[in-house]
Amino acid sequence: MTVRVRFAPSPTGIFHVGGARSALQNWIYAKQHEGAFVLRIEDTDAARNRPEWTEGILNALDWIGIERGTYEGPYFQSAYAAEHVKAATRLYEAGRAYYCDCTRDQVQARTGNQYSGYDGFCRDRALGPGEGRALRFLTPDEGETVVVDLIRGEPTFENKLIEDFVIARGDGSPVFLLANVVDDLTMGITHVIRAEEHLPNTPKQQMLWEALGHTPPVWAHVPIVVNEKRQKLSKRRDKVALEMYRDEGYLAATMRNYLMLLGWAPSGDREIVPWSVIEEEFRLEDVNPSPAFFDEKKLRSFNGEYIRALSVEDFVQACLPWLTGPFLTPEEKAEKGYGVTAPPWDLNSFDLAVFAQVAPLAQTRIAVLSEIVEYVDFLFLDEPVVDEGARAKAAKDAAILPAVIEAYEGSAEWSTEPLKETLIAVGEAAGLKLGKAQAPVRVAVTGRTVGLPLFESLEVLGKEKALARLRQAAATLL
Repeated sequence: MTVRVRFAPSPTGIFHVGGARSALQNWIYAKQHEGAFVLRIEDTDAARNRPEWTEGILNALDWIGIERGTYEGPYFQSAYAAEHVKAATRLYEAGRAYYCDCTRDQVQARTGNQYSGYDGFCRDRALGPGEGRALRFLTPDEGETVVVDLIRGEPTFENKLIEDFVIARGDGSPVFLLANVVDDLTMGITHVIRAEEHLPNTPKQQMLWEALGHTPPVWAHVPIVVNEKRQKLSKRRDKVALEMYRDEGYLAATMRNYLMLLGWAPSGDREIVPWSVIEEEFRLEDVNPSPAFFDEKKLRSFNGEYIRALSVEDFVQACLPWLTGPFLTPEEKAEKGYGVTAPPWDLNSFDLAVFAQVAPLAQTRIAVLSEIVEYVDFLFLDEPVVDEGARAKAAKDAAILPAVIEAYEGSAEWSTEPLKETLIAVGEAAGLKLGKAQAPVRVAVTGRTVGLPLFESLEVLGKEKALARLRQAAATLL
């Protein structure tokens, strides 16, 4: 049997991190078994069917390493509508489904319970197709449906507890349960690897597979992804869009590594491992079925380590989207929900050679690439943007600035060590240790109390610009 897996997202405007994990797990499983990965866009909801949202899915997959041209598709569920209808008709003609004209209110009136499921009222009414009549699958009243799951063993469902579920609406359009099964049948899917939230649907879908005359696929339901309160990640409440993390400056390698740790771990006492190790060692059978905590703090820490592992040249290239664009306007970003906006300087002021000088210093300090802007903005602005908290903190020692300016004006060599030695001497004369002496200098030059090393920053900024900023700060004592 040739393994064929599928990833079937709906175009909803964002690419959920949980979906990204499922895509990677399917991708690895297919590669391990020399099988095929199929991308199917479940676009039958017209309100969700926008070309740019489908393009967003493709871009997100590209980013995490599942690149266009290396998989089958994308196929679109809407293209298989005729097959869905044929399957519904077959089930009806075989006596495995029947038409029902009951409303929800009528069911509640008969059962006296607003929470009860459908009561099977139309099973023996022999209704034919007609306007407003839904098609229901006739579920067995006895026995059990056993789902063989690579992760969860053999979850068992009592058939009598599964209501006669709808497979086609009153307008004749098939519902997700049937469409999903028919698509998997049509595409020859052998393994369905998806999130745990779909497990309650699985006995129903397994019944449909069997009623249509086919052996169900191999099931594997991976754990749901939860937040720090152990609530399922929700786009209404949590930061779940993969694009947000990408545009904040998380590396694709970081995200791939971290997502694969949600419910699984490589051998040994290690978490950050090469992708080749994950591809070799990952096993669905080893996935923990318990909910997986998406820890953004841990992800951030991972990313910092990945950034520090880059060569300086690769780090410079990785930072360029936040320094040179392309950019969205703030309004475009607000509408889209993610994206990169322009830095505070005139774009013509950016100098790649200058940035390359300080890049090794910044590389050891940032955790996400978007932070690079606040570390280097002082180099490309006419004047630094001064943080008010930093100004207040440094103001008490700002009286040292005139002496610093005088000493620096007389400096024969404008480089890191002489600049440091000069400030140490000026500070000692004023009774200040270096930490106190450099605070007002740093705020005057960079606008912040925290950033790149001060003396390297002074060297790269240059004597003329540095002194101009120090004079301006001295005139107002910051």
